[in-house]
Amino acid sequence: MLHNDTAVETVPSKTFAELGLPEPLLRALREAGINSPFPIQSATIPDAIAGRDVLGRAQTGSGKTLAFGLAMLARLDGGKARPKRPRALVLVPTRELAMQVADSLTPLAKSLGLWCRVAVGGMAFARQAEALNRGVDLLIATPGRLSDHVRQGTAVLSDVNFVALDEADQMADMGFMPQVREILDLTPARGQRLLFSATLDGDVDRLVRAYLTDPVTHSVAPVSASVTTMDHHVLQVSHQDKQDIITEIGARDGRTIMFVRTKHHVDRLAERLREKGVAAGALHGGKTQGQRNRVLADFKEGHTPVLVATDVAARGIHVDGISLVLHVDPAADHKDYLHRAGRTARAGASGVVVTLVTHDQRRMVRRMTDRAGVRAEQATVRPGDTELSRITGAQQPSGEPVPERQRETPRRGRGFGGGGERGGYGGSREGGRPGGFGGRGRQPRYGNGGGSREGGRPQRPSSRPRRSYDN
Repeated sequence: MLHNDTAVETVPSKTFAELGLPEPLLRALREAGINSPFPIQSATIPDAIAGRDVLGRAQTGSGKTLAFGLAMLARLDGGKARPKRPRALVLVPTRELAMQVADSLTPLAKSLGLWCRVAVGGMAFARQAEALNRGVDLLIATPGRLSDHVRQGTAVLSDVNFVALDEADQMADMGFMPQVREILDLTPARGQRLLFSATLDGDVDRLVRAYLTDPVTHSVAPVSASVTTMDHHVLQVSHQDKQDIITEIGARDGRTIMFVRTKHHVDRLAERLREKGVAAGALHGGKTQGQRNRVLADFKEGHTPVLVATDVAARGIHVDGISLVLHVDPAADHKDYLHRAGRTARAGASGVVVTLVTHDQRRMVRRMTDRAGVRAEQATVRPGDTELSRITGAQQPSGEPVPERQRETPRRGRGFGGGGERGGYGGSREGGRPGGFGGRGRQPRYGNGGGSREGGRPQRPSSRPRRSYDN
């Protein structure tokens, strides 16, 4: 068993051709400009193609998606899916991560003539059921929505001989392990399992012992935040100065993500930043999937260089070029700190992680950073300080209010895309209590999204606003 103190591997440099991938996949990788495998890919793909169960410890941004995705597609090559019976499954904790995994794998699947589809809450259930009925080779799903499909009989998992669990520690933290176990129990016992996680303790370790058979283990990233291109700072501020400091940091040049504890604080902070001339978007579980897609698209495209988000909503966000992570509210624990910090310094890029603390938060944050393996520089700053500017690039905002970016309302998408199709408008009960397969679910009508509670039964469309359970 691979534990958290296992030494990090030094993986010999290889090419994708040396990993044993089919020629159509190699051609698709070249066309996408992906020329050299990351260490986690070089380490795990040969074992996965050989049929071994694989246990990988790697941080977000280390190339895990292609590590399990390429191996699964190679093993699926030449087969055909039966109606309602996907042949391979990728389980992820959030909708955003599911869509991004699909963005990466769908073009590669097409090169082999395979169908890759997504099943997540907040998107049209009926459309997903239709696509499953046509046959899906690789299904990317969140535990809650897949539970819905199993209960409704629109998905049968007895043909799923390849399962990948991505961000397993995050699924455990979000309370999805009972559902993950029930899903795995419905797949063939002798099927191949690939599990990737930043940490391998607690529930993840129990899952490994119960469902992986003699796994080959690989670790290519430490569990602490010792990324050499990531600088950590703890800045002490006064209560009365905090908002002005946040605004000046928001006005910096570059892409910034700000983390706060609650969805209400997300909306309030984003609005205050826009009032001061900082183009900021708000992301939290209380927004519809269409709204969340648009906010993320604006952030990726640079229309809103600042993203204010909760931990739950931001899990699985993979956006290149985030040069600063700002903990407006300190993280709840060292795992959340590392997850937030992992939004920057990705794939060899550099980045800065800043935590704002008031006097009463100093000891708590010091204990947390120690547990995370972080040595953060300490400083006391005020608005306009040269030290604040040196560390973060903070500058004075324009002061001209920025209206919340409006876009033409998109048509309801098919709700079941290879990544990127905008779906219906039913909100997922993200972060809520997961449920099992017991109980009867009511299938929502097509057209209004009928968002699944992540882990609960499908919800009927309603004209009344739905409560959010994000925080």
